[in-house]
Amino acid sequence: MSDYILFYAPETCARVPMTCLEEAGVPFESRVVSFTAREQRDVDYLKLNPAGKVPVLVEDGRALSENVAILTYLGNRFPDVGILPPAETEFDRCQHISDLAFCASVLHPIVTRIRIPERFCSLDATRSDVWKLAVEMMIPHFDFIDARLGRSPWWYGEKWAAMDSYINWVWFRVTGAGFPQDRYLNLAAHAERIAAQPSVQRVLKREAAGQESLVSRGLNYGFQPDASVPLD
Repeated sequence: MSDYILFYAPETCARVPMTCLEEAGVPFESRVVSFTAREQRDVDYLKLNPAGKVPVLVEDGRALSENVAILTYLGNRFPDVGILPPAETEFDRCQHISDLAFCASVLHPIVTRIRIPERFCSLDATRSDVWKLAVEMMIPHFDFIDARLGRSPWWYGEKWAAMDSYINWVWFRVTGAGFPQDRYLNLAAHAERIAAQPSVQRVLKREAAGQESLVSRGLNYGFQPDASVPLD
């Protein structure tokens, strides 16, 4: 029996805690949520996360949502894995939380505007403006991240941490939506290191299996043009 259940949708930011669970080597069940069928709005799912989003981590019947909380919990639960780097002081610990919040509250909203600009404007002629402005917002952040990754292979130095997987998910989402990437050689190299991780390869197999299950149900995964549906 699995110790944990992770509710996810393919290619969403749920990939980050899924990678951490794989790195920890603990048994867990991954349950795919169909946005097409609006399963994130089901009554039972809303009991787990009233926001109707993924990911949700369930342990012993208790549900935890929001990546910052989930990743912090897993980092504390499995301190030897390196999900979070060692923190010598409370200030250091809070700095790690601040880094995760940077991904969740600064980068992630920009990702959404680049990836699905139609969520933020109903006028066809202006969706390209939403995308363009979001790209312009992301550039200084990527400049900062790329420069930092130029000094060490991983965000915190010589070892992977959850922050690396979160940054990589941001990179994956926006480069898949036409974000110009030629100037970010360090981010591209970082993505190659991430892709080589056995844990990431196992995650991708889980996502592929989830995608296949959705297709078999006639629920091919994809963002729908219903702006009332919250997505992650």
